[in-house]
Amino acid sequence: MAEAIELKVWSRARTGKGGAREIRREGRVPGIIYGGKEEPQNVALEVKELSKQIQTGHFQSTIFMLDMDGTKIRVIPRGLQLDPIRDFPIHVDFMRLAKDATVTVDVPVHFRNEAASPGLKRGGVLNIVRHDIPVRCPADAIPDFFEIDLTGLEIGDSIHISAVALPENVIPTITDRDFTVATIVGRAAEEEAPTEADEDAEAEEGAEAEGAEGEAEDKDKDEK
Repeated sequence: MAEAIELKVWSRARTGKGGAREIRREGRVPGIIYGGKEEPQNVALEVKELSKQIQTGHFQSTIFMLDMDGTKIRVIPRGLQLDPIRDFPIHVDFMRLAKDATVTVDVPVHFRNEAASPGLKRGGVLNIVRHDIPVRCPADAIPDFFEIDLTGLEIGDSIHISAVALPENVIPTITDRDFTVATIVGRAAEEEAPTEADEDAEAEEGAEAEGAEGEAEDKDKDEK
């Protein structure tokens, strides 16, 4: 579960592009803290410390305690901008968290026991449809990751969200279907394996088809 990690921040007076450039020349990253009943607060962070947290792979689902001149502010990242060429952070947004806050986050998926999957042992490929699962949960109970056991899975088998063990009070944000997390496919079918975008598009088409069917039925009733 998530634990608050402390980060040192400094208040910054200058805003705009000029102020941001000045902050970056000092080896810091401009940011903003918003939310709650307080006004947005412009801050700056050490680029090295921020980069270290980003490299964990779960930066945007981690609770931080920002220390600004001794004042502690409990937050969660809500936006991160990276330099498109050099890939280092150039701006970060934090949202204040009230006590007992509930948040929406993407939690990464980890797979285990690949060697115990007959399908993978016979040359199949693990096709990961969703590397992260979007969930809503208490801010103090964000899972570090979801673990999926591949034991016994054959080529053609699929893993749906209903098969993933979710902690109490952790609820997927996608509730209209039992969406696919991963599949075991043969190498010949690897290029045609479904992706997250494919699944979402299929769900949207299904919803549109249901809507069109309902409109047609209503029209038939009116004509009769």
